Amino acid sequence: MKVVGRAMSTYGSRMFIIQCDAAQLPGLYSEVMDRRTKPVGKIMDVFGNVKSPYALVLTHGPCGVTAGEKVFARETRATATARSGSIRTTVR
Repeated sequence: MKVVGRAMSTYGSRMFIIQCDAAQLPGLYSEVMDRRTKPVGKIMDVFGNVKSPYALVLTHGPCGVTAGEKVFARETRATATARSGSIRTTVR
C-alpha cells in the first residue's frame, strides 16, 4: 500500500479528484483506500500535467473522503490474455 496523494474536491456524489505525486503514480483501476485502509473506490482516469497529475476516483458508494485527506492505493495486476487464433506462416 502506498500514498497516492490528497483529495482535492468532490464531483457529484460518487466521484472525487486527488492530486497525485508523480513519483507514486498509481495504475488505472487501482483500489483506493482511506487512512483506515477501508476501500473507497477505483482510479478511473489520470489527467493533467506530467509533473503534478490528478486522478479521478469513482467511489463504491457515497463519497466519504474530505478535502485534504490522504488516500492510499493497492495496485491491482491485470492478467495478460492470449490472443485467440494462431499465426500461421507458410514457407515456400
